[in-house]
Amino acid sequence: MKRQITIKNIQDLLIKGAQNIYVDDDTSRRMWWASLEVIQKEFLSKNYKQGGIWVASPLPALNDKKFFKQLHGWLWSPEGFPYFQKENAGFLPPNQADKIKKDFDFIRNYKVLNLCQEDGYEPFLMIITPNFQCILSIAGEKDKKILLMKCDEDSLKISIELMNAKLNQENYDEGVKFRNAIKNLGNLNINHQFEKNFWPILSSKLAQLGPNHKIQNSLKNNRKNELITEAKLLSAISHEVRTPLATIRTLISSTLKKYTMDESMRNRLIQINNECDEQIDRFGLIFNAAELVSNEVPSLNNLAKINLAEIFKKLAPAWNKQLNRRGISLKIDIPSQLPQILSDSEKLELMLRGLIDKNTRGLKEGSTLILELRPAGQKLKLELKVQKLDSHNKETLIRDRGSDIGPVLNWNPQTGSLQLSQNATQKLLASLGGYVTKRRDTGLTVFFPISDSQ
Repeated sequence: MKRQITIKNIQDLLIKGAQNIYVDDDTSRRMWWASLEVIQKEFLSKNYKQGGIWVASPLPALNDKKFFKQLHGWLWSPEGFPYFQKENAGFLPPNQADKIKKDFDFIRNYKVLNLCQEDGYEPFLMIITPNFQCILSIAGEKDKKILLMKCDEDSLKISIELMNAKLNQENYDEGVKFRNAIKNLGNLNINHQFEKNFWPILSSKLAQLGPNHKIQNSLKNNRKNELITEAKLLSAISHEVRTPLATIRTLISSTLKKYTMDESMRNRLIQINNECDEQIDRFGLIFNAAELVSNEVPSLNNLAKINLAEIFKKLAPAWNKQLNRRGISLKIDIPSQLPQILSDSEKLELMLRGLIDKNTRGLKEGSTLILELRPAGQKLKLELKVQKLDSHNKETLIRDRGSDIGPVLNWNPQTGSLQLSQNATQKLLASLGGYVTKRRDTGLTVFFPISDSQ
């Protein structure tokens, strides 16, 4: 049986003989995005009109409609990630988003394939045109990364051969298309000057991003303003998403009241209504977090005495229905007598629903969510644990694997879901009077202040 070819196999082969100049994760990301800009602006923009191919993982990497229209592509992306559905084409990173939303033809010019866990999630991009070719990737362990850029004939040859083998194993028809696309390019003109030009231009680009003693504070302020601008934009998007969902929910409610229908149709409409409710809650929470980041200073003026145990009892039926639809159990462990806390009841309910969603997305059937309330001195401790049963019926903790993509959101490549980042979660809970302690698993512990009058 032939060995399964993966993206990681190709990265491992390319890293052999590379200079071992290691950087941390944050630096590697800056180098990656700067490299993409240099390659597209300085080189690909001058060579794409003759046609060619591109292969990428786990995101398209290219950010201009003209490249998608002219070059044929193959993209390995995590299963279930909605980024590339036709109705979401505007979420590709284009320069002219409005025009792209009106024209989806370029989407058909590349094939989306499922990225398996063995492929890994390190970024990879291969571009081949008659007069310009390069392979760009990030490889290595956590905080010990290497930026790989290869454009020599041997690296291109072995990468093309392995990509061809991978496509043949996973989708034979696409393998045929890949071979034909390569064949139609004819003899490649290897640009030996590219590597000599790439690194100096990249160094110059990165130098413009780096601080010096005179402008360090200015750059910090600029970054701070960028984060606030991102948060404000996200806040506006959240509002725009919730508005049509609320309209759909209203129409469904009206339809259910006015019209007679069979049970299956009624159940389907109720299911759609439930999905709208959950998404409105999710984006409402994102809106609150983005607003908090934009305003910078959390407001604690609206905190009042509330009974957290009563809130749990009120929300438990809805949580059970939500989780039962996905085969997940809910356990709530609350003593009979608990003191009141200081918080904002309405926003805390929304936050709790968000935590339920965040910590159960991607879980398989049979998993269990445990919510536990306990007194802890002058605080009330809320513990949220996510567990599942392994083959030996032992409880095991599920670990969260995601990466922040801004001041508010976190993307989990395994589930393809967007959730609040850890930093945004901490800030939002802090604005509700809660203090979050870090945990190694997907659960978390939050301490709420007990009302002084108790």
